[in-house]
Amino acid sequence: MTEEAGVGLDHSPNPTFEQQAPHFLQDVIFHGKFKLLKSLTPEENSHCQHGLYFEDGQRRVDYILTYHLKKTAGGRSIRQSAHPLIENAVARSLRRGPKTHGKHSQHGEVKTEKEPSSFHQVDMELGSLGETFNSQEDHKMFKREEFEGKLRDMGLELEKDEETKIQGVGFLKIHAPWNVLCREAELMKLKMPTKRVYEMKQSSSVVKKITSLVNKVLEPLHPHVEERSNKNIKHLSHNFTREKQHLFDLSDKDCFFDSKTRSSIVFEILKRTKSKAKYSMGITSLICSGVYTAAYPLHDGDINEESAEPNDRKLLYEEWANYSVFYKYQPIGLVRKYFGEKIGLYFAWLGLYTQMLIPASLVGVIVFLYGCATVDDNIPSMEICHPKNNITMCPLCDRVCSYWKLSTACGTARASHLFDNPATVFFSIFMALWAAMFMEHWKRRQMRLNYEWDLTGFEDEEEALKDHPMAEYEFRVMQKSLRKGPTSRNKVEKLTFQDRLPAYMTNIVMMLLMIGVTFAIVFGVILYRISTKAALHMSSNPVTRSHVQLTVKTTAAIINLVVILILDEVYGAVARWLTVLVPKTDKSFEERLIFKTFILKFVNAFSPIIYIAFFRGRLVGRPGSYLYVFESYRMEECAHGGCLMELCIQLSITMLGKQLIQNNLFEIGIPKLKKLIRYIQSKQGAFQEEERQKKLQRYETDHFLEPFAGLTPEYMEMIIQFGFVTLFVASFPLAPLFALLNNIIEIRLDAKKFVAELRRPVAARAKDIGIWYNILRGVAKVAVIINAFVISFTSDFIPRMVYQYMYSPNGSMHGFVNHTLSHFNVSHFQKGKEPVDPMHLGYPVEICRYKDYRESPWSATPYEISKEFWTVLAVRLAFVIVFQNVVMLMSDIVDWLIPDIPKDISLQIHKEKILLVDLFMKEEQGKESKISSKVKENCSRSNNNNNSTTAQARTGPHTNNLCSEKL
Repeated sequence: MTEEAGVGLDHSPNPTFEQQAPHFLQDVIFHGKFKLLKSLTPEENSHCQHGLYFEDGQRRVDYILTYHLKKTAGGRSIRQSAHPLIENAVARSLRRGPKTHGKHSQHGEVKTEKEPSSFHQVDMELGSLGETFNSQEDHKMFKREEFEGKLRDMGLELEKDEETKIQGVGFLKIHAPWNVLCREAELMKLKMPTKRVYEMKQSSSVVKKITSLVNKVLEPLHPHVEERSNKNIKHLSHNFTREKQHLFDLSDKDCFFDSKTRSSIVFEILKRTKSKAKYSMGITSLICSGVYTAAYPLHDGDINEESAEPNDRKLLYEEWANYSVFYKYQPIGLVRKYFGEKIGLYFAWLGLYTQMLIPASLVGVIVFLYGCATVDDNIPSMEICHPKNNITMCPLCDRVCSYWKLSTACGTARASHLFDNPATVFFSIFMALWAAMFMEHWKRRQMRLNYEWDLTGFEDEEEALKDHPMAEYEFRVMQKSLRKGPTSRNKVEKLTFQDRLPAYMTNIVMMLLMIGVTFAIVFGVILYRISTKAALHMSSNPVTRSHVQLTVKTTAAIINLVVILILDEVYGAVARWLTVLVPKTDKSFEERLIFKTFILKFVNAFSPIIYIAFFRGRLVGRPGSYLYVFESYRMEECAHGGCLMELCIQLSITMLGKQLIQNNLFEIGIPKLKKLIRYIQSKQGAFQEEERQKKLQRYETDHFLEPFAGLTPEYMEMIIQFGFVTLFVASFPLAPLFALLNNIIEIRLDAKKFVAELRRPVAARAKDIGIWYNILRGVAKVAVIINAFVISFTSDFIPRMVYQYMYSPNGSMHGFVNHTLSHFNVSHFQKGKEPVDPMHLGYPVEICRYKDYRESPWSATPYEISKEFWTVLAVRLAFVIVFQNVVMLMSDIVDWLIPDIPKDISLQIHKEKILLVDLFMKEEQGKESKISSKVKENCSRSNNNNNSTTAQARTGPHTNNLCSEKL
């Protein structure tokens, strides 16, 4: 038994009722199968056997509803003869309005009574029959019958299949006939192609030749689909209306509305169709209450069988959802045709984002190679690594740590230069401009797709349906009405601010609590690093002691990664639970869910990184006056090379771990695991998959697929990745490269999931990516500020510049290391904090050095902050202000220079409007000419038939005047 995502209702059968149910109750389920009106041809029979058509082989299945089917001990459906009294009651109930309810007396008389006050007591349409049908399953059964009656009234055609190979599941097949499709297409304002075809404007001959040459070179990169043929020819599109059907090409009515459009039309009917019961609000609340267990359109056909007929799904599987075509462009037009505009826009955005990562990756690699090439010429690292360097450093921890030589930090200093060099400043500016160009490029790409997909002038479907209430909201309104009793039944209820106030307070408190949990875990990892470092320094193994820093950094980063992966799943569930409590409509639910999930996951992913970048090593104190946590844990310091290297380690492990484990491994493994569980629950065993697939109908096979849960998880992982690429790129220039490699796999992985692992989503129209664009812009703006602070405060870029241009005697970097180190007299250690082994280096130490700008112990103000510190701080703050304003100004200039709408698309939109006006003008002129010719014909006939002189004298003038008037 399966259930829709997000619905935590138990749909399992009730064994107590099955043992006690009377025989005359067991045939109330609708049992009349559609009878074949004519014999089936072999081709029709093949279609029928695959489950894509009704049993007549003619009517296509546009939508499927599944429901729980009660079984007897032998595993068969309860389908015995019903008691005539019950059948008559059901028939009368379905014919009556919703306000009067039949009640049977002992003599079979029907009396009217008021609605019962309890939702769970009796069926609202059967009165006291609820005393007989006291099972929840019977209540669901009658709700289905009532809802299906309403669907028939709406013009839909239904067919049930309860003799399926999946135990306990019944299928309701739904078909929308032509008249229903036309009616709903007009109501939904669907744009459909007309008969009028025009040629898109061609470029100049030179541009045309260059374009042709480029297309020939790139031909191997294009998928082999029909969408690329005749790209310069376009059908003029217009909102479909039944009055103007002659404008559209209706030569093949079966193909005029494709399967994607047909299923979306049926879904709209299902959403707004309400049963006669007062609180039944369409298919969403029926699924939430367990009346139906799932609702989904069918995939077009099989993808693995060689004998499968050609279809869009199989073509997508071969040319899109295949790792062997990773180097090719995506067939976005075919994706939109099969899945709808909303999913098509997601993959178009993902494809453009991946393409834009190519230049960012190349520049990042160049910056990294520049660091590798100049590491041997870097004077500060050369000074640290020089063998004659005898600078003695102060202990890194109390008691167990002893004095150490600065030359032992040679490896860290050289590695830090790979990411902390002048080229990283240039790369930060480049990535800020890259983000601005990416946003502008996407707006242009989006406008081109809107034109190609006939979405220009289209008001977003979510805006048009923004007042459609959520099923959960309707259920809470129903519960509120039931609590008030029968007196409030005729009132239109809604949830007031007072009703929602507890939910608002719960949201605020839980959001703060979850963010507090994240900070607490970060603090716990800090304590782990401090205690582990002290413990490793106490080790008797010299190898362990020599690799303390690397061990602590790496293990702490892995712990952070594991915690982030766990909390991501927890926060996703918490955000959904919190969001369900408040919003009224589907649109507000989606936006609030996205915002809350983004806030929680963003804080979860970036809190450890922000701590390392901006807080670690800043709240330490100095030798002799360190800061302590809980009076025993000394705050940790950065290594001599700075915290940038540790920031790079944390960022790389988190980013790569999330991409490899969460985005790829989880996406592959979890759907397959859920599919396996559904197979096992169906009591057929996963080992019989091939045999079962040959026997199952299309709708039975799709039943085992994972329900589509929306695009929020797909967008979310890409937005978090975009944060890794832009926010701290100054510390990790290889981030765009790793993102590019991940996305090449991600596109094909998502494609395979949509085509082969998920039920077919209901196609949704959309002209943009919605709130995600605003989040992207926000992340890009914040990235400029964060990178300014990383360069200024986390790296040594500013101290190096200040020393070179203000304090260096010869304008070089020689002496920079000594300039950044302060002196400390070891006799000033606090009692009990001095090293246990002061002779660790083989000689007594009187003065040790530490990284800070402080006065020497022999000055007039020992250990006070020096003027060099304030100079460096002033320059750092000035750099942040200048960098931020300059980069944002350059981004705004890029935004201003690149128009949002491509010029050729703007011209084509204008041309299309003119052609539409011309089409309607010609239509009106044609109508007028037909009316005029018809009037002339009638007048001539009238004059020829008036042969009598008397009749002519009586009627002639009047007739002539009438004809001239009409003409």
